[in-house]
Amino acid sequence: MKILANDGIAEAAKIRLESEGITVHTDHIEQSLLVDAINREGYEGLLVRSATKVREPLIDACPDLRFIGRGGVGVDNIDVEYARSKGRVVFNTPAASSQSVAELVMAHLFGMARFLPSAYRVMPEQGATEFKKFKKAFGGGIELRGKTLGIIGFGRIGRSVAQYALGCGMEVVASDLSGTEHTVNLVIGGQTVAVKVPSIPLDELLKRSDAISLHVPSQANGRAVIGTDELAKMKRGAMLVNTARGGTVDEAAICAALESGQLRSAALDVFSGEPNPNPKVLSAVGLALTPHTGAATVEAQDRIGDELVEQILALR
Repeated sequence: MKILANDGIAEAAKIRLESEGITVHTDHIEQSLLVDAINREGYEGLLVRSATKVREPLIDACPDLRFIGRGGVGVDNIDVEYARSKGRVVFNTPAASSQSVAELVMAHLFGMARFLPSAYRVMPEQGATEFKKFKKAFGGGIELRGKTLGIIGFGRIGRSVAQYALGCGMEVVASDLSGTEHTVNLVIGGQTVAVKVPSIPLDELLKRSDAISLHVPSQANGRAVIGTDELAKMKRGAMLVNTARGGTVDEAAICAALESGQLRSAALDVFSGEPNPNPKVLSAVGLALTPHTGAATVEAQDRIGDELVEQILALR
């Protein structure tokens, strides 16, 4: 069996697959050249992350491709149902990256609460001459303890975020399709503590939350989950984090809300138009930005590799 891991794979997973007699190529092939490479090299499996797109034309043009694996949670860069209708196996790794994404969410929340993104930008160049000015400008930080975190989408990642937030003393509310109360288990000092997290309508969550974290894709019609109308319902001075998918928030509306003061700050790890986000968004004041690194930890990539290996070996 020959596999193309076009967006890379953990080295340990590559070694394990090769020990099973499977050839794994990890050199990235540009999207426009992908069909030719798959057919010429006789790849039976294609592994992707976020960069590579697997759409209907590629699926039709590669008849010998047996399976498509996504190293991550979302599969919106793959035409999943179409691929399956053509007999291809499609799988992902939904459990591997939850903790890493959750930790990035909390890092952004702590950073925004204390103006860290802005301070990081200006201190190296101007700190020596503007120290007192910056101390005053960035001195109005807030504590997360006692604040309310609203989590939109309460799957694996949403639950992981809730565990961290509850652990540092935040109140947590959720909004998801289930509409039922959730139980989140915290392990503290070797003891497990069960905490109830209410599921409430989205409008109520927007009004109650001091900070909001999104863990859902954009709506089926392509509309952002958080746009101008939703931002207007939020507390003035609230914070927002999107580590879900580009398009889940209306980036222009976010920038306008930052400028007006409706939002204190917003953190984006995912962008519309990736890997070419809008430069105007990247330069907006009040944004904390990371380049889609939610799952980019050593531990998460090792777990993703392990999940991919198990699913590939099960196909032999």
